[in-house]
Amino acid sequence: MSNIRSRVVSNWAGNQRCLPDAVHQPRSTDEVARIVQIAHESGQRVKVIGAGHSFTATAMTDGVMLRLDNMQQIIHVDSESRRVHVQAGATLHNLCRELHEFGLALPNLGDIDVQSVAGAISTATHGTGIALGNLATNVVAMTIVDGTGRIVQLDEGDPRISIAAVGVGALGIVCEVVLQCVPSFRLHAHETIESIDDVLADVPGFAESADHAEFFWMPGARRCQVKRNQRTTDDIQRPGKLAVVRDKYVAENVAFGVVCRVGRRWPTLAPRIAKLVSSSVSERDLIDDSFRVFASPRLVRFVEMEYGIPLECLPEAVERVREVTRRLSFPSLFPIEVRVSAADDIALSTGFGRTNGWIAVHQYVGAPYESYFQQVADIMDSYGGRPHWGKMHYLNASQLSERYPRWGEFQDLRSTLDPDGTFRNEYLDRVLGIPGAG
Repeated sequence: MSNIRSRVVSNWAGNQRCLPDAVHQPRSTDEVARIVQIAHESGQRVKVIGAGHSFTATAMTDGVMLRLDNMQQIIHVDSESRRVHVQAGATLHNLCRELHEFGLALPNLGDIDVQSVAGAISTATHGTGIALGNLATNVVAMTIVDGTGRIVQLDEGDPRISIAAVGVGALGIVCEVVLQCVPSFRLHAHETIESIDDVLADVPGFAESADHAEFFWMPGARRCQVKRNQRTTDDIQRPGKLAVVRDKYVAENVAFGVVCRVGRRWPTLAPRIAKLVSSSVSERDLIDDSFRVFASPRLVRFVEMEYGIPLECLPEAVERVREVTRRLSFPSLFPIEVRVSAADDIALSTGFGRTNGWIAVHQYVGAPYESYFQQVADIMDSYGGRPHWGKMHYLNASQLSERYPRWGEFQDLRSTLDPDGTFRNEYLDRVLGIPGAG
């Protein structure tokens, strides 16, 4: 095990900071267990931080912090069952590339792949696809360390997996995971510019128009960028390296970063910026391995809030969000993203029992966002919206408990696995309550 001299820890967006008492980088589940046991016996709190892409304070602590950067090994690949046993500190980026060498892939990914496996499943991170659940739905088995330092093995078929898969860092430290994969596949990515009114006129049709469908629009713009990714067996058709650099790095990151800085400094220019950004987006068409299509580099930093709501409510909710953006005293400088995902049966999964339409709002770092996010949150709450566990929201345990029918089961398991609150922090006390408090 390696120790790191304690210093201020920040997430990627810079909106969460803490000063841990100690930072450890274990290499194995046994080492994690020893660290937690010692901390528990001394009455210290323990938290784990992955890639830092959560916008919440889930991982923040003034106690003991663990980084799983040294726990990224693929332990075993079963080609017959198409399952991978992997240490939970592995990043999705690295895992997907190693899986590809075995002819395997994860069935879906979000548009960022730098997260750790543990962080992605624990927050129910999702991509888009009306028939596809979030990443936690791929969990077959788990190895976790509970709040006393005990190693707990959740084997295939263990009913606790449907609770622990989305644990929000409250049940234990996820150390190893067995994930169900699929044969590696290619995606035909087709990006078009369409009227947002036309897209909203038939949301079910849009959601079913491709295996993976989503759209983005700049507040104030009447046209949106529509992305449809469809599985295909056709040959790879990649853009040239110069085109990739131009589109993915220069246009989507460098140029967009300049635009955001201008908008933050002179907000009255935002309407013209929206038109500029919208007009600069062009149609794209390519075929590539799935993991290369799903994720894109994100170099411009932002804060984000995202809610899942019943799919049938999506058109009305989008219209209400559009109206909010027209009234903002400080405009949004980032596009709004709309995705879909399938229902599942995991206790605190945002997809529990329903197909979700997702609305994500962003703001450039350093620009005001509170009024904007609160107004959007009020809209989402009116539909019984469930906030993404890795993104900002304003709800507390009392409010959230009403949106998850299996909330009590989660709390019972939490009291069993972390009876003394080793994994507590202020954020979890707010959103999940205090273990054993009723």
